[in-house]
Amino acid sequence: MTEQPIYLERIDRQRNMARYYALSIEPSLFGDPILVRRWGRIGGASQQKLQFCVGNSDAELLLRRLLAAKRRRGYREPAI
Repeated sequence: MTEQPIYLERIDRQRNMARYYALSIEPSLFGDPILVRRWGRIGGASQQKLQFCVGNSDAELLLRRLLAAKRRRGYREPAI
């Protein structure tokens, strides 16, 4: 399971856009993997969605698909 959340940002100053998207795989109370998605405007309120998965491989596959989709839309890891 993912120990650290994957954190992406999409910033476009021309469009006044500053968004983030975070993905992580966390255990449920019963030990099943849950894909946790958090997103919103940087510094503002956020939203969250939980998706229960059958197994770790299912959760990892879903995480990779969502990560690829977000990168295609312009989300990147923030510069340190």
